[in-house]
Amino acid sequence: MVDSQAKIPKEIQIEKGSPIPLGVSQLDASGVSQLNAGLNFSLFSRHADHVTLLLFAPGANEAFLEFSLDPNTHRTGWIWHVLLRGLTSQQVEYAYRIEGANDDPKNRFNPHMLLSDPYAKGLNTLNQWGAPHEAQVARFSRGKVILDAPFDWENATSPDILPEDLIIYEMHVRCFTMHPSSKVKHPGTFLGLIEKIPYLKSLGINAVECMPVFEFDEGENPNKNPKTHEQLKNVWGYSTINFFAPMNRYCASDSWTGALDEFRMLVKELHKNGIKVILDVVYNHTAEGPREGPYFSFRGIDNQIYYILDPSGGYLNYSGTGNTFNANQPIVSRLILDSLRYWVEVLHVDGFRFDLASCLTRDETGNPLLMPPLIHLITQDPVLKNTLLIAEAWDAAGLYQVGSFPGEGKWSEWNGKYRDEVRRFIKGTDGYAGTFASALCGSQNVYGKNLKPYHSINFITAHDGFTLKDLVSYQEKHNEENGENNRDGSDQNDSWNCGEEGPSTNPHILHVREQQMRNLHMALLFAIGTPMILMGDEYGHTRNGNNNTYCQDNDLNRFLWDELEKNQRFARFHRLVIQFRKEHKVFRKKEYLTQADVDWHSQKPMHPDWHSETRFVAYTLKDKQSEVYIYIAFNAQFKAAEIQLPPAPKGKAWYRIIDTSLASPQDFNENPQSAPLKLTYMMPAYSAFTAKAL
Repeated sequence: MVDSQAKIPKEIQIEKGSPIPLGVSQLDASGVSQLNAGLNFSLFSRHADHVTLLLFAPGANEAFLEFSLDPNTHRTGWIWHVLLRGLTSQQVEYAYRIEGANDDPKNRFNPHMLLSDPYAKGLNTLNQWGAPHEAQVARFSRGKVILDAPFDWENATSPDILPEDLIIYEMHVRCFTMHPSSKVKHPGTFLGLIEKIPYLKSLGINAVECMPVFEFDEGENPNKNPKTHEQLKNVWGYSTINFFAPMNRYCASDSWTGALDEFRMLVKELHKNGIKVILDVVYNHTAEGPREGPYFSFRGIDNQIYYILDPSGGYLNYSGTGNTFNANQPIVSRLILDSLRYWVEVLHVDGFRFDLASCLTRDETGNPLLMPPLIHLITQDPVLKNTLLIAEAWDAAGLYQVGSFPGEGKWSEWNGKYRDEVRRFIKGTDGYAGTFASALCGSQNVYGKNLKPYHSINFITAHDGFTLKDLVSYQEKHNEENGENNRDGSDQNDSWNCGEEGPSTNPHILHVREQQMRNLHMALLFAIGTPMILMGDEYGHTRNGNNNTYCQDNDLNRFLWDELEKNQRFARFHRLVIQFRKEHKVFRKKEYLTQADVDWHSQKPMHPDWHSETRFVAYTLKDKQSEVYIYIAFNAQFKAAEIQLPPAPKGKAWYRIIDTSLASPQDFNENPQSAPLKLTYMMPAYSAFTAKAL
């Protein structure tokens, strides 16, 4: 046992305290929550023998209070607790030092390490991005006492958007405004994002899905860029340290509750502008890594409770990052549930996308569960009942649950099958006409038993993998600058470079690439289901063929506002296709299509061709009640296709809306009634076409 002589200022009174709630709270002597009462500290550790609480003045190196909790007085079951009275300020930092028996190979107790409370609402971290790592890393082990920080929501509430009407924009808070061309006052922050809300509204999206905003260590990457020799970072943030604390480096202020306040300001302003807020959350693993990883919190508090281990104490790695959180252990499930509730109740978040959600379906030995307790708790929780729950329904160890995630009919899923099938058909792969058609209709073959079409989160690109521009420009990944000898990132991209790898000056290749980008975007927005768009795809952002830019703190990840200005032609098409979807309910079905809703065609009307070598799919979406008829065709052949349009409804004629082979502004015809179409139309190779009966 470390010599831990109690160090207690004489003005502070110490009482037994209460085991609930976990974390820090204000309680009176009877254990009732009350403002201006004492501070109650409560921590779970089943296998600890000794727990010491340390308090620090903000930024101080030495603790002004150090108290060893007597297990006979300050422990109830496996929860350690103490109530302190007489603190002159609530702006206090705190940490724990924990001792236990390491003869059990599953324990990792280290009495010399300071550990942060898993329930801390803020960490003692700098708000300066990329600060010297040694100075920053020690701060992850100290939490801030943050209680009920008041905030004026100005009656802003979550926008009332039907699930079938959602259009999601996946984005990175820092990278969205870090480039100088963003011209915001506070680049890389929650406040900087607020300044760009008018742009988001003009784009037409109504939900943002923010990549991780929980505290993470951007300096944890040990690699250097072999080309520039610059130190690489963890830019994306899929390496959580604390599940309650907003990222201080996304905050412009260094005030005590700055990150909390500025995040709430962002949510409030997005809500005022009719935009929902979805957070990408990482509960499948933590930043503590494998056996040789750092001590921040969970490992030193109770390693065998918080992680899935093998009998020898090794970390089972279903996340691909060194450890897997023991999500279905009851106290860990409670932590995750309490975290989600906090982000909904206190920070007014509208939904969550769960990274590698299949990890959360594994038991304490790593075996998949048919009815995982955590998923059931989340699904049935009254606080979370109106939140959007999205599963990335696979993990890094091969558990693939797209269409079978145990979400009790309430969870949406990232539809990885949609992504793969659309990519393959559009680039001209044989054998995908039928599955492509199913994907366009809401993937009933995948989700039809238990879910609605809008539960399918349709996406073609996401933060992982190629951008839209790179999907049509690169055949192979080019991740050399990540410092891992191009071993990282997926080798299966279903991409096509259109004839030349990387940048090209060939006019024909550039033309085909632009067509393919339009084709893919049209397939995304016109498919039944919930579309998700990747930040930057609207202007053709490139990452130079790098399909795993998690570590690139540079223009590969940043939204380039000057490039948006240069590429207004595609940005216009991108925006108008979104607008067209919003104007037509035939794309936003609550139920799966029936024969009354759709007619299928080949190049001849009413005669679909589903042979394995077919690379042409056409159909008419119909809503007879509102008299809306939209003809859509995709020609993924290497040659032109002469098509015959079906007869227009009585009293109407067909008018061209979209021809992706045409240059802007003809690619999207904003005034279609100028010239009715003949019943034959020539579609060039690798093009898509849309007509509306008017």
